[in-house]
Amino acid sequence: MTLSLYIARRFFWTFLRILGVFYGMMVLIDAVDQVRSFSSEGIGAAKALQLAALNTPASLYRVLPLIMILSAIALFVGLARSSELVVIRAAGRSALRFLLAPVVVALAVGVFAVTVLNPLVAATTQLHDSLVAHIAVRGDSVLSVSEDGLWLRQGGETGQTVIQAARSNQDGTALFGATFVIFDTEGLPTERIEANVARLRDGGWQLQGAKAWNLRAANPERDAASTTPPAIVPTDLTLESIRNSFGEPSAIPFWSLPSYIGGLERAGFSARSHWVWLHMELAQPILLAGMVLLAAGFTMRHARSGKTGYFVLLAILGGFGIFFLRNFAQVMGDTGQIPVLLAAWSPPVVAIFSALGLLLHVEDG
Repeated sequence: MTLSLYIARRFFWTFLRILGVFYGMMVLIDAVDQVRSFSSEGIGAAKALQLAALNTPASLYRVLPLIMILSAIALFVGLARSSELVVIRAAGRSALRFLLAPVVVALAVGVFAVTVLNPLVAATTQLHDSLVAHIAVRGDSVLSVSEDGLWLRQGGETGQTVIQAARSNQDGTALFGATFVIFDTEGLPTERIEANVARLRDGGWQLQGAKAWNLRAANPERDAASTTPPAIVPTDLTLESIRNSFGEPSAIPFWSLPSYIGGLERAGFSARSHWVWLHMELAQPILLAGMVLLAAGFTMRHARSGKTGYFVLLAILGGFGIFFLRNFAQVMGDTGQIPVLLAAWSPPVVAIFSALGLLLHVEDG
């Protein structure tokens, strides 16, 4: 028990040190990129560091499996060089039993990352995006999904237009049961339009079965009139801008993903990428444990056996291979070329079984 606690504590602190090094390097690189991106706005070093500090956690969270395998490599190489591995083996401790402590730490880090760090990363990402929108004076269109359907805000030179629809098609170019509320440049409502169907065309929404209310009239309900087709509400939205309004699934907190997915599906949108991301988050602890086992299969050997650098390189390449497989499977899952469960769970399973096979070959082969 004492040995297991020692290994777990040492591995955990090694992981924190490497995580801190990565965070510091990524903040500095991102700060330089922020200064370059907003040079025309004239932001200072303090503002660039603030934006970088808010943007870096999302990038750091994506490379967490690579940080885990580097931490495991550092642990096993350090134990080998200090001859502690020799002492542990001489005491009769098997390799699989010895690995129980770092694997448990990896699983605990994975659970903590998904349940606690994921919502924090989502919050910092949203705060970063809002600051960027304020600095760059953009973000004229925003799309959100709720229990009432979807809400879309579009901007223009004449003011803002808020759109609410009960549901839509999968790409958001056709809205059903849509309501348009048009505001002037001072933020006062000027017109309300309800339509059975609103279809996105070049330069505007084409309405079918529409009725308009002039909100500046003394009695808007009395003066309401059905519009004559084809009724057009001007817009600068495009299919691409609507897709980009959703943002990345990673920007949504883990605990809010199920309800957000439900809202997307009720509104008529495809939530496939969000389902893939949700299952990938659930599989994250297993992936981190697989990275530890993979590092052990290559580097948990005596330093005097030689070729330490060679095996460290193989471990790093193996970790990058699993990381690439995970990203590739995510893309395949997002596009519907493979099932969601296969896209999310196959990389962790491949990592676990490949590492176990390597360990059994090295120890008993």
